[in-house]
Amino acid sequence: MSSELRYTANTQLEHLHARYTGTGHADLSKYDWVTHQHRDTLATIVGHPTLTSFLAIADGESKGRIRFEMTE
Repeated sequence: MSSELRYTANTQLEHLHARYTGTGHADLSKYDWVTHQHRDTLATIVGHPTLTSFLAIADGESKGRIRFEMTE
């Protein structure tokens, strides 16, 4: 019974890693993990107009400039 549960848990974990890139694995270095987090954060900011507006107001820049800098 426990071997079936272990197999199911491993297949679910493999499915999640395949579906969500950047979730990491046992051999992932700290640099790679930070790089994935940074990329995902910038993508979230660009994908949500309210976050882009917030940063534009906070930095005193235009929304287009903020979006351009985030996509670079």
